[in-house]
Amino acid sequence: MKRGAYVMHLGRTPYGEAWGLQRALAAAVSQGAIPDTVVFLEHPPVITLGRRTDGDAEVHVPADAEIEIVETDRGGRSTYHGPGQLVCYPILDLNRHGRDVKRYCRNLEEAAIRTLAAFELEGARIEGLTGVWLESPPRKICSIGVHISRWVTTHGYALNVDLDPAPFTDWITACGIEDASFTTMARELGSTLGVDDVRPAAAAAIADVFGLQLEDLPAEEGLGLWPQPVHGRIGSTPVQATRSGEAVGVEQVPARR
Repeated sequence: MKRGAYVMHLGRTPYGEAWGLQRALAAAVSQGAIPDTVVFLEHPPVITLGRRTDGDAEVHVPADAEIEIVETDRGGRSTYHGPGQLVCYPILDLNRHGRDVKRYCRNLEEAAIRTLAAFELEGARIEGLTGVWLESPPRKICSIGVHISRWVTTHGYALNVDLDPAPFTDWITACGIEDASFTTMARELGSTLGVDDVRPAAAAAIADVFGLQLEDLPAEEGLGLWPQPVHGRIGSTPVQATRSGEAVGVEQVPARR
């Protein structure tokens, strides 16, 4: 039986606004005020740095580039977001989905793989690396990085639909992987494809993988949420996931009673 959840389709949203919304949603989910909530959106050009980013070695943005650079609390290394990339932020209480960080990341990969399959693209995992790739030769099409506090998730995946992948290699060493190749759905299909074309398949895949019955939550001003400053203090001792290469940021928190 599927569990009720909300889905929000926000369109293009500045990274800082989206991060603030995630934190408010996560606090509300943690407190049981709202059910699991999944957010789909695009970002203006932005480079985000995970906890394992080696700034001097990974980030080499030209001085004249018009792009925001943001340090985040997610796991993993550096990545690029921009228009034409479908970003999915599931705000889930893992008490309802199994308290298993590795399994959660694999489920995010599975959701992206099923989304690609809806367009006859065969996504794959590569041992030791987080994210989704197309093979022969390997080229990355979906990046994953998450943060978990009190077993509530933030951040998520970014699926390249139709954007110039050059910033992944020209401006950063994306995910800390030297000589990695990046691609997009439109490039692989050889046709025009937009984020709005992919969004329904992505929502259906998330719903199937996590057993959710999604209900649209209108993206109105204020969103019916209230400030949640307590969330910034939840789990104040951060630790990295122990699995090498995992794009996860985990906070030590007391077990829910």
